[in-house]
Amino acid sequence: MRTEYREEPCRTALNRVSGMGFDWSLNPYMGCAHRCTFCYVRGFELRADRPWDDRYGTSLRVKSNIAEVLRAELSKRSWKREHVTIGAATDPYQPAEGRYRLTRACLQALSDYRTPFGIITRGPLVVRDIDVLQTASRRAKVAVNVSVPTLDLEVWRVTEPGTAPPRQRLRALRMLVQAGIDAHVGMAPILPGLSDSPAQLEAVVCAARDAGATEIWCAVLNLRPGTREHFFDSLAKHWPEQLPKYEQLYSKPYLPKWETQPTYALVDALKDRHAIADRRESPLLPPLQDEQLALWH
Repeated sequence: MRTEYREEPCRTALNRVSGMGFDWSLNPYMGCAHRCTFCYVRGFELRADRPWDDRYGTSLRVKSNIAEVLRAELSKRSWKREHVTIGAATDPYQPAEGRYRLTRACLQALSDYRTPFGIITRGPLVVRDIDVLQTASRRAKVAVNVSVPTLDLEVWRVTEPGTAPPRQRLRALRMLVQAGIDAHVGMAPILPGLSDSPAQLEAVVCAARDAGATEIWCAVLNLRPGTREHFFDSLAKHWPEQLPKYEQLYSKPYLPKWETQPTYALVDALKDRHAIADRRESPLLPPLQDEQLALWH
């Protein structure tokens, strides 16, 4: 499916975030050519009266001046070097990044201003920026989160149609870890009845350990309006037998704790069983901060 690219300047680069587990986000692009059926951003697009269905991902906004705007924001005396998450609303290493290199320019800015950051991506292109990530990791806390929700090829092809195969992402993660970079695997989203069997979950945990993942985290699917309708259409086409179950489970966007807890508990047990830990031979770490140094005296 052909993607239209619109080069448009932005007024701000950093976005204040609430209720997401981090304070600031940075998205060099708006829209995502990966077109994952479960993407929660579809819900935001619906509320903004923008395409959220099959048209989502066919039009991409390129924030052409974002690196310059970011440097201006980071240079302000009010900036406290808080943690920035890159890729909360779009994949920073989707195909457009190969052409525009905006993510790389933003990483260089964050590194120059010693700002801690984390990346969320399904794109193996992240290995192109190992040099910048190494420099940044010596200056502030840096983590790369590589999304690998499943190794099931059928589930991957249907639900993540524009992404690289899971094994390619794991090869990229291995390269990051070998370069000393803190690299996690995010098993998200886990899809009830499609990718949550014990065997499927253990396959991902084992593959992540073999690739050297320093940590694993997971999240079960949530379906907000916009995402819900599109995901249900995909279910009806590819797994119609699952549709009644999902209609019952997702009467609300989030599953109740008693539905999700067994999955989280199983992943935790698998992490313990396979001894997931930071095994980097030469981990790149920032110097101790002044307040940390004080503890040693």
